[in-house]
Amino acid sequence: MFSRFALLSVILAALSGATSARAQSADGTWLTQAGDARVKIGKCGAGICGNIVWLREPHDTATGQPATDSKNPNPALARRPMIGLPLFSGMQPSGPNKWSGQIYNADDGSTYASSVSVTGADSLRVEGCVGALCGGETWTRTGR
Repeated sequence: MFSRFALLSVILAALSGATSARAQSADGTWLTQAGDARVKIGKCGAGICGNIVWLREPHDTATGQPATDSKNPNPALARRPMIGLPLFSGMQPSGPNKWSGQIYNADDGSTYASSVSVTGADSLRVEGCVGALCGGETWTRTGR
């Protein structure tokens, strides 16, 4: 009887560890802190990729056309749609539940050094830096 209980305890501990590891994954859809965009994050080689999949305002209010990457200094890229826009580049593992690389900011058309960290089952910290000036926000997992 004791050995069955011990075996059951080991199995339950292993399963709860697996659930905890899954909860710490960055894979999924995340709502930005401002609530104006959702970003789908998934595996991309050894790292992660993130693309915009939803916008609160998907159309340009001036033209009524789908929103584009209009702040991008490259004229060819400035015409690409915001939905589907890749935000991360070179995001590689840099620690437990953490990735580092570059993040694109469509608000100003610039790319910044960045890190992404899973800080809870439904919480993702996204940070970016320009020189010594850094900032960040916390995104919330959506649609479990």
